Amino acid sequence: MTEPPGAGFRARILSALRATEAEDKAAIIAELVSETADEDSGDAPLFTAGQSSEEDIEPGRPARVELVDPRDVGRRGLGSTEGRACFLHAITHIEFNAINLALDIAWRFGGMPARFQRDWLGVAADEARHFTLLNERMRALGASYGDYPAHDGLWDIARKTRHDLLSRLAMVPCVMEARGLDVTPGMIRRLRAVGDGESAELLELILREEESHVAIGINWYRRVCAERALDPRDTFFDLLSRYLPNRVQGPLNLEQRRAAGFDADWLEQLGRVTAARTG
Repeated sequence: MTEPPGAGFRARILSALRATEAEDKAAIIAELVSETADEDSGDAPLFTAGQSSEEDIEPGRPARVELVDPRDVGRRGLGSTEGRACFLHAITHIEFNAINLALDIAWRFGGMPARFQRDWLGVAADEARHFTLLNERMRALGASYGDYPAHDGLWDIARKTRHDLLSRLAMVPCVMEARGLDVTPGMIRRLRAVGDGESAELLELILREEESHVAIGINWYRRVCAERALDPRDTFFDLLSRYLPNRVQGPLNLEQRRAAGFDADWLEQLGRVTAARTG
């Protein structure tokens, strides 16, 4: 077994997190993934947690991206080319944030088994590829990332959960990313309805891969719950009421949520929560 990469490896994850352009992030991520692809370190960590693990790190993003209040993000109908570009811009921004979220969890929570960092660096690589594909599609529609304002709601939950791995796992993959499983099929149908099959096919690809990202999050969430002797379902709903009490809405994509690792009891209680909010 080779020696763990250590602090230098962790510093390079942080450099990817702080990089402002997706291309630069992707290049660093690819190097890190390649270096750990064949490593057989069992449950040994790649690095230990540093004193800075609770720092409020601001991720790098292009300077031209204007962040505004969610209520001020423009929305346009999908019937026009510009409307579809604006719609795709919102999804592209989510994917850029998702790169940073995967990098942050890999950097912030040291002391975990090497597989933890490898899993999240793999997710970061997928999200970088999603970003590139979406930005290329936007360019075909006459726009690019930064042409429209965006909001910082997704990163806000990263700030709130920076102190605790279990909270981060529960709120980001099990809530925020899982919500993508629920809403993306409807987006695909809307795009197909206006004749934009290319954008729809791209979202279908992303949807398939996002299911695996949610599965990775649920797997590590369950593992940390087991280490802390906590019930996964009860703990999830306690954390949901603390951090995002109104975030989960129906209808739920039950098929893909099950495939990602939500069990029947968990989904049943989620159904009750969403029904109470819409009833």
